[in-house]
Amino acid sequence: MLGTGPLESSPDLKETVARLRRLVDLGTTLNSTLNLNDLLKLIIQTAADVLECEATSILLYDEQRSSLFFAAATGEDADKLSEIPVPIDNSLAGTIFTTKEPLILNRIEGDPRHNAQASEHVGFQAKSLLGVPLRIRDKTIGVLEALNKKVGSFSDADKNLLVVVASHAAVAIHNAQLVKALKKAYEDVTKADQLKSNFLALASHELRTPLGIIIGYATFLREESEGQNSEHAEQVLNAAMQMRTLLEDMNNLTMLEADTSSVAVNKILLQDILEGIADEVKELAQIKRQTIAFDFPEEPLKMMLDEKKFRAAVVNLFHNAIRFSPEKGEVIVGAQREKESVIIWVKDHGIGIPKKELEDIFKKFYQVESPNVRRYGGMGIGLTIAQGLVKEQAGRLWAESEGEGKGATFKIMLPYKAA
Repeated sequence: MLGTGPLESSPDLKETVARLRRLVDLGTTLNSTLNLNDLLKLIIQTAADVLECEATSILLYDEQRSSLFFAAATGEDADKLSEIPVPIDNSLAGTIFTTKEPLILNRIEGDPRHNAQASEHVGFQAKSLLGVPLRIRDKTIGVLEALNKKVGSFSDADKNLLVVVASHAAVAIHNAQLVKALKKAYEDVTKADQLKSNFLALASHELRTPLGIIIGYATFLREESEGQNSEHAEQVLNAAMQMRTLLEDMNNLTMLEADTSSVAVNKILLQDILEGIADEVKELAQIKRQTIAFDFPEEPLKMMLDEKKFRAAVVNLFHNAIRFSPEKGEVIVGAQREKESVIIWVKDHGIGIPKKELEDIFKKFYQVESPNVRRYGGMGIGLTIAQGLVKEQAGRLWAESEGEGKGATFKIMLPYKAA
């Protein structure tokens, strides 16, 4: 036998489980919160609790001043700390930021890098420190610090815990900063149309990575958790779906205003392109537990077309099918040769389209749903964009549906120009 009693009776094991539970809860909450101030408060409080230390703080990097500043800290003196710039050189936080490595210092007194000015300014005596960098991909955006371990000294186990907290926190902070920047820029969007277009394209691109991380974590939590945690993860995924829809609409807005008159034709294998697009959108389908099926001929369809515009058109058709299909539904993408043409289709089993609206849905900003009872979101420009991109390649896009509740099939016909 490995022990004399049940595992649940081990105090160390109970403490470890409790800490891990706090980290899971933190990850779920961070991934569903976009307010930067709320995020920072949650991070420092959780770090202080799991490490059992007297104080924690977050320092973020100010690119304009090339220095760090206190963005949040526990206690009543957080605002005072924000007044103090922290240099990158010759400071403990600066050392962590530049080396990108954790630092444990169980005796601060006498260390020349210690910022005594900050301690005197808020009346707090720092005795020991554990700090880790906040990193998003290869970029360091700040430092997370814990001060004065209440019992004993900071250990490697404490360091590992704080690294996990920091990894969650960095993604959430980066995401919140981007959203904050998006909101601010959108308020000034009327000042310059070109600025708007450039920003929307950049924000749409940059937000995809952190949003993908959110979707990945939330999907894992939904499948592995039970009860309330699973419900929380489901709410995160629903919010992520809405945000992803917003990103696609932002991307479509830039395409709507761009000059798309030129066509860059290149050689492609149609089946490979369609499978690649399906792989690109599968995370959205997974949110709703949907599957994507293929209906391809055995004959390789090698042809000439503008791959970039074709991809953009079909991606919009996929998003439309996923958005209006039910949970655990199936989306089918197919292709076939018909004499001198190729037919590509995306079929869903969703809410369907009234026959009288089969042509109207391609109008700019048109919505099948009433504005007062909308459930699926979106600006109503994806199909407009897709039709325009197909027409530019001498093709045609249309919709077929047996009516409401009977699904819809969107078909693209393009001239077959053999490679």
